Amino acid sequence: PAMQRIYEQITRVAGTSVTVLITGESGSGKELVARTVHDLSRRRNNPFLAVNCGAISPNLIESELFGHEKGSFTGAERQHQGFFERAHGGTLFLDEITEMPSELQVKLLRVLETGMYMRVGSTQVQEADVRIITATNREPARAVASGRLREDLLYRLNVFPIHLPPLRERPEDIALLAEQFLAAICKTEGQQKRLAPAALATLAAWRWPGNVRELRNVMERAAILSPPGRLKLDYLPAEIHATAFLQRTAARA
Repeated sequence: PAMQRIYEQITRVAGTSVTVLITGESGSGKELVARTVHDLSRRRNNPFLAVNCGAISPNLIESELFGHEKGSFTGAERQHQGFFERAHGGTLFLDEITEMPSELQVKLLRVLETGMYMRVGSTQVQEADVRIITATNREPARAVASGRLREDLLYRLNVFPIHLPPLRERPEDIALLAEQFLAAICKTEGQQKRLAPAALATLAAWRWPGNVRELRNVMERAAILSPPGRLKLDYLPAEIHATAFLQRTAARA
């Protein structure tokens, strides 16, 4: 039910041009939601570019977003198109927006308000014909209070919020996702494997701190280790296996 509500929100907002702010823990599928919004939008035939704001050096992120002119700084040996320019007509997904330097947040806010930007070292104004979708694994109000996110930028980004619940809050999805991941892996490898009931029950009992990403990784590893046939409990990671053992022991006590 939780994900059905998410799908309904995606369907409603995809056909609009408003900004979307996706919140949720790491590994919960925020980029997948952003890409789905794009795929269902009028911009679907144009680029979808994803940028992790925390993975780019603060000294380079302005150039990466807006581009730069040749000679605008040391090492700028040629003109460089930024993400805004390359995503023209499409969607730009800014992940971990709270990791963007504050001074650049001011410039992003101006782009959102005016629809214009300039490459670093240029005086020529460029049109920003992109839809902005952002995401964070932090609680936005706390990010504002701690100074990680400008309050005025939050108001501009948070026009349509979508919150992804962690996997542990929707245990009914675990078996569906695990079987889907296993089926996809088996199709790629040309093998036939199915989850044993005990393995499914153990997966449903795990807390999944890494959410859907962790589940996918677990299934990939288990599929590699197990022979064709039933994927048994023994092929799951030790910490998950141990949790199931402790739970069974506690139940018998």
